[in-house]
Amino acid sequence: MAINPKAVFLDMDGTILNHMNKVSMETKEVIDELRSEGIFVFVATGRSADEVAEMLPEGFAVDGIITANGMAGYIGEEVVFEHALPMELVETVLSKARERKIYYELFPHRKPRLVLERDRAFVEAAVRDPKPESVQINEWISRQKAIEEEIEWTDEITETHFSKFYFFARTRKEINDWKIELKQLQKDMKFTMTPSSPHNAEVMVADVSKASGIEQMLERFGLTGCETLAIGDSDNDVKMFEYVSYAVAMENAHDHIKALVDEVTEFNCDENGVYHYLKSKVLASIDTKASKA
Repeated sequence: MAINPKAVFLDMDGTILNHMNKVSMETKEVIDELRSEGIFVFVATGRSADEVAEMLPEGFAVDGIITANGMAGYIGEEVVFEHALPMELVETVLSKARERKIYYELFPHRKPRLVLERDRAFVEAAVRDPKPESVQINEWISRQKAIEEEIEWTDEITETHFSKFYFFARTRKEINDWKIELKQLQKDMKFTMTPSSPHNAEVMVADVSKASGIEQMLERFGLTGCETLAIGDSDNDVKMFEYVSYAVAMENAHDHIKALVDEVTEFNCDENGVYHYLKSKVLASIDTKASKA
């Protein structure tokens, strides 16, 4: 089936990133081809703006980036939108995370993520070797890189403009128990909580998701109501899948995600699945229309 979107939204982890957190040059090139044909291409990720800038290869270009599961959107240096967690929520969640000794990262907009220095011991302990078997290698690499290079260890939280909390646990029981506590807290405080893997959870502003970010980005480009395509692989992509015209899950997605979408890629993220899908379904459709013209 040929697909004819005007705008394409691509998740990062498990989608354009392989399990070693790399984007292939073929993926970059097919995105360049789509944009040259007048199709808008956006990244829609749970990662922060700083992470996106570090992970995408030199020369990789898209029309805009939706970060932190819809908490912020950027076109180059232009800020299209930024939502901030209420400080009361930040203080409450941080206190509960510290009591439980759950690994956390607190993300200010466009600044290094923060962890309190006095929590360093239990945060570092969560990513001690060996890697638990059920943790995917891409998430493990990201956590170890955060510990070694990216976290700013601070004595006090002085920032006030945060995009999200990220939580991680070595065992599914530990993260699931933490999710239960967060759901209890939602009875008293409004916020969105979503996982992107079985070992993590993220907290954002209430009613914010990749879908709300897509809506705001489409409005900015005057594309509201156009045909849209999204490709992703995990629970934080569900709202995005529900919003777009045509939803595609990666071959490496869990079965409950595949059950929600219109199509599943033939190849997984380690086999250049996004490249093959965009080349065979979207660009092929453009070539077919051109040959008939």
